[in-house]
Amino acid sequence: MQRRAIFAIPLTALATPALAQAWAPTRPVRIIAAWPAGGSADASIRLVAPHMQAVLGQPVVIENRGGASGSIGAGVAAQAAPDGHTLLFDAAGQVSNPLLLRGLGFDYRTAFTPVTLFALLPNVLVVRADAPVFSLRDLVAHLRANPGTPYASTGIGLMSHLAAVMFAQQERLQVTHVPYRASAQSIPALLAGETVFTFNTTPLVVPLIRDGRLRVLAVATPNRIPALPDTPTMTELGYEGFSLNEWLGMFAPTGTPPVAIARHVEACHAGLADATVRERHANLGMEILATGTERFAAFLEDQRARIGALIRDNGIRLE
Repeated sequence: MQRRAIFAIPLTALATPALAQAWAPTRPVRIIAAWPAGGSADASIRLVAPHMQAVLGQPVVIENRGGASGSIGAGVAAQAAPDGHTLLFDAAGQVSNPLLLRGLGFDYRTAFTPVTLFALLPNVLVVRADAPVFSLRDLVAHLRANPGTPYASTGIGLMSHLAAVMFAQQERLQVTHVPYRASAQSIPALLAGETVFTFNTTPLVVPLIRDGRLRVLAVATPNRIPALPDTPTMTELGYEGFSLNEWLGMFAPTGTPPVAIARHVEACHAGLADATVRERHANLGMEILATGTERFAAFLEDQRARIGALIRDNGIRLE
């Protein structure tokens, strides 16, 4: 499957107005966000929600249920009635959590139906600005000369970690993983010299790159990104098919009527097509995707295959 094709879908090609207009909510729509309030992911849904409300004709209420890599919020959504009045706004934990967490009480694959992929949060490979590393080749040379060099991630099994695992795997490097609870801890550790490199998302690292505190070496997206147009992709630098990034997407409890899902696709895309919403996402370093249901489902299957292989082949597990 070509990931590039998934990412390059015009919004105008995704509407299903006849089907969507056959359903309308009869009470407020609850969107469970699988993380605490604040941050770029939360900002994304709060930018889109007013436009969804205008399409749906009912209030849209965002309920933050963070914790346990998003599985607490997902668990709440999995128990909701599949009547179109509850949605789940989630991220890549949909793919990694089933492989890392025990005793979930639900199956991510069967509990949810994909509605639409919202946005990509590109992973960026960075080092401290004063590090004697000016390119990816320099970094590889440094890591070969210093086995066991520590690198930071935002947590075990998250995209920040898995991108570094893929990088080390392809180069056969011996590096030491230092997982932090979130970007708010991993980036200060890098700046303090406790670690040497990290993959992290654009909303956090781009301002630090522009301020001259971090040096960017590569992006982990299929194509170069507008926020860092002069930065090469990992693929350009010789890492064929290297693409591991955070993403945001909307889900519905399995059993939600197709007409309701179509209406939610229409509502989400109305927000994602808004010029101000798109500008705000771009300012946060996010790339709007708005894939629709079928292409989102194909994207998830691709992610499950690739991430599942990485986790299993490298024996990654929560400690």
